[in-house]
Amino acid sequence: MRAIQKLERAPGLTVTDVPEPECGQADVLIRVRHAGVCGTDLHIADWDEWAQNRINPPLVVGHEFAGEIVEIGPDVEDTFHVGQRVTAEGHIVSGHTRQSRTGDGHVCPSTRIIGVDRDGAFAEYIAMPASNVIPLGDISTILGSIMDPIGNAFHTVLTANIPGSTVLMLGCGPIGCFAVGVARAAGAAKIIAADPNPRRTQLARQMGAHVTVDVPQHDVVERVMAETNGEGVDVVCEMSGHPEAVRQALQSARPGGRVQLLGIPKSAVPIRLAEDVIFKGLTLYGVAGRKMFETWYQMQAFISSGLFDPSPVITHTYPLEQIDDALAVIRSGQAGKVILEVGENG
Repeated sequence: MRAIQKLERAPGLTVTDVPEPECGQADVLIRVRHAGVCGTDLHIADWDEWAQNRINPPLVVGHEFAGEIVEIGPDVEDTFHVGQRVTAEGHIVSGHTRQSRTGDGHVCPSTRIIGVDRDGAFAEYIAMPASNVIPLGDISTILGSIMDPIGNAFHTVLTANIPGSTVLMLGCGPIGCFAVGVARAAGAAKIIAADPNPRRTQLARQMGAHVTVDVPQHDVVERVMAETNGEGVDVVCEMSGHPEAVRQALQSARPGGRVQLLGIPKSAVPIRLAEDVIFKGLTLYGVAGRKMFETWYQMQAFISSGLFDPSPVITHTYPLEQIDDALAVIRSGQAGKVILEVGENG
């Protein structure tokens, strides 16, 4: 089958032929139709420090996908059928850790991620444990292929008290823009979105942001205070990982507010812990992926009902063989969510 691999410990990805995966006893074999390109894939392609310390080539990359079932393992119960449209949770956990058994599987220490720790979804077929497979129902494989990052947005937003709240979104990459739409659908009274990229703030407005802030031309904290009568926002979603944005998040939250931390800093971030966290009584929440599997049910309900439409964030689509073009447009900063067409539309 055709697939995109990381073949060696050097920059670049290669479109090549690899053996089709076998469907295990408890697996479902899926014909991939669409796959989302993620910042993680860019790190792997560029072979940065994180990739060098984590990736062991050769590896089929990609962890966001959707397709249709072509084979079902003999130990799988009658939950699925051939031809069914599905996606999957890409974090595969043992099921035996304390976290997995107490509803915190998303932070299970034994997690293995497709496209990172084992072969992934930038391929014509992928075999997944049936326990990770999610039926799409009436959701297309185009939208199904990006439910992984959409899930990060849902997890970030819906673990806070959103109805009637003021919300600050720091970072308007694809997940930040999805999070704007989730907050709007969940009843936020005012959403302020900040990013240095005008293309991204434009997408944030399309997803429902009431106010956008172009940084560094405008001071984020000053604008937040002006928009909230000097109180600060109820909820901050920090989506960038930039050290200055982390500091702005803590300073922009009202006393007693909540800061959701999804962005991953590249190094240590110095903060004024006493002044900006302890004395303000802030609640900080670290967001790791999606809740397994509460977030998936939330996503399906919001998307199927029409409450949430992620389509405006999708800006580019390429065939599998044009992965270099897909990565280039992400590097340009002029893209929202980029999708690979692996097969015919679903």
